[in-house]
Amino acid sequence: MALALFDFDGTITSRDSFAGFIRYAVGPVRYWLGIACLTPVLIGFLLGFVRASRAKELMSTYFFGGRVAPELEQLASKYSLEELPAMVRQNALERIEWHKQKEDTVVVVSASIDLWLKGWCAAHGLDLIATRLQTKGGIVTGRFLTRNCSGREKVARIMARYDLEQFDYIYAYGDSRGDRAMLDIADERYYRWRPMPSPGPSSQAGLRATRRAGDSAL
Repeated sequence: MALALFDFDGTITSRDSFAGFIRYAVGPVRYWLGIACLTPVLIGFLLGFVRASRAKELMSTYFFGGRVAPELEQLASKYSLEELPAMVRQNALERIEWHKQKEDTVVVVSASIDLWLKGWCAAHGLDLIATRLQTKGGIVTGRFLTRNCSGREKVARIMARYDLEQFDYIYAYGDSRGDRAMLDIADERYYRWRPMPSPGPSSQAGLRATRRAGDSAL
């Protein structure tokens, strides 16, 4: 049995779903006004003074803070089913279908917010690991309930959900620095849809392969 791990934005999609949902949720005028107000944060991010996770949380708080949770969830679900399909790469859908036909466990592991990914993943029969938003008293605060699901956090969340030793083979697909840690645990990995060299013997994937070889020799 194999495990297939897919990043979402830039891997399954051709563009960023986070910015897309903000614009969908607040409209173009409020979106660009908000971007203007957040210019210091965005410049700080581009210059390396503000971490990506912090910049994203500040954007989330600005645009989503104070929204009624069920209303935002309904809007996100509508966006998921009406807008996301136009962003999805055909080759990504074909690869996902290939894994499903092999009866692999297919998981989307994304730094994006789970609200607008849940509907799309459910429609395609995929598991989901993503960043979640905090709510208090039915109101969205905009702050993250979980850590931003990027980098090492992706691996931590994957390992908390699945026992990797139960899988004979692991595939991983990513497109950015935030996916590198996830790619390192895979036996077969793709970066921007190009095959990467096999992981070395000291990597997590290499160590797992060595243990499997030892078990088969017993």
